[in-house]
Amino acid sequence: MHDIRAIRENPDAFDAALARRGGSGASGEILAIDEERRAKILAAETAQAEQNKASKEVGAAKAKGDEAEFERLRGLVTEKKAQVAQMQAEAKQLDQKLTDLLMGLPNLPHDDVPDGADEDDNVELRRVGEPRSFDFTPKEHYELAGVKPGMDFELAAKLSGSRFVVLSGGVARIHRALAQFMIDTHVEENGLAETWTPVLVRPEMMYGTGQLPKFGEDSYETTNGWWLVPTAEVTLTNIVSDMVVEESYLPRRYVAHTQCFRSEAGSAGKDTAGMLRQHQFEKVEMVSVTHPDTSLEEHERMTKCAEGILERLGLPYRTIVLCTGDMGFGARKTHDIEVWLPGQDTYREISSVSVCGDFQARRMNARFKPKDGGKPQFVHTLNGSGLAVGRCLIAVLENGQQEDGSVDLPEALHPYLRGKTRLEADGTLG
Repeated sequence: MHDIRAIRENPDAFDAALARRGGSGASGEILAIDEERRAKILAAETAQAEQNKASKEVGAAKAKGDEAEFERLRGLVTEKKAQVAQMQAEAKQLDQKLTDLLMGLPNLPHDDVPDGADEDDNVELRRVGEPRSFDFTPKEHYELAGVKPGMDFELAAKLSGSRFVVLSGGVARIHRALAQFMIDTHVEENGLAETWTPVLVRPEMMYGTGQLPKFGEDSYETTNGWWLVPTAEVTLTNIVSDMVVEESYLPRRYVAHTQCFRSEAGSAGKDTAGMLRQHQFEKVEMVSVTHPDTSLEEHERMTKCAEGILERLGLPYRTIVLCTGDMGFGARKTHDIEVWLPGQDTYREISSVSVCGDFQARRMNARFKPKDGGKPQFVHTLNGSGLAVGRCLIAVLENGQQEDGSVDLPEALHPYLRGKTRLEADGTLG
């Protein structure tokens, strides 16, 4: 959410930054509501003061035996009391209207984020690893002979419908090994705190990280009002919601491996083959909570953490910075990491690492006390995939595929598979 004081102080700068994300001049409506709200508050305070003054004078009039003045003052108290209640109620309605308006506006981009309308305007930062040259035509993951016995979309459709999969045998084991490898790497080498969190959350947690109110259709709500998390960003970031921590508490770096759930409401018809885009999937999520002065540095650090997983697995990738028109709602700056998929002959997103500034912290009321004193300040929050497990499985299978449909597996996974090095063409590990 945005700082109303900053909008009051420099509405033109706010509108200019919002325009970079395709928004129109919102400051006029915001400030009009804010001015009316503050006028109601002032009117309520004035009426309250007049009510208090009249209340004190009622007793004096009674003591003097001045019945006319007593009745006048008593009527004035009643009148002012009604005015106070009305003004407070109207101010509360305007406050909610202002909050709703601010909640629906996206974060403002950092100055160094490239301008652009969509993914075609994203800027590549680097490429790492050389895509493998095949002496045969590489297949997509679900077409491989060794994969077919352990990746069943028809059974999943019978159980749950489209965009689900049942994994079994060697494929399921590789999927599990990837998640364990990611968690161990982030904990032991990158210094993140392993965390296990619920996948059902209260709606205020979804508001805190920006999934609500604008993007409710992209997630699943239960009949009792809980929400299934689209990512562990929701729970990990909200660890500090409604808290005021000491500055020495920062930074906090978390990692969690969870099931994630997305309706994919805006992706009808996209990536329907295979398991690239599912309603239920697993992800290893990283979240950092930092001092405002270090959040951009932390963004680079988190990007390196995600890239390091791909490097350890020997998977070619490229890192891009998203333009203003392609960034997520809550981000100020985003790095997308795209892994090479030879079956599609292209790079596909496997991680998105974003710095949100104080945007989420304001929604969650997450602050810290400066060590040198002064008023509490809002923390900065960051999140990123480290990595999407299912997409990483796809990349491992496609990049390691052999002509007979077997798959050579990355050396980093061998210890997690008890020394197994291959997915054989019959779907077993060997």
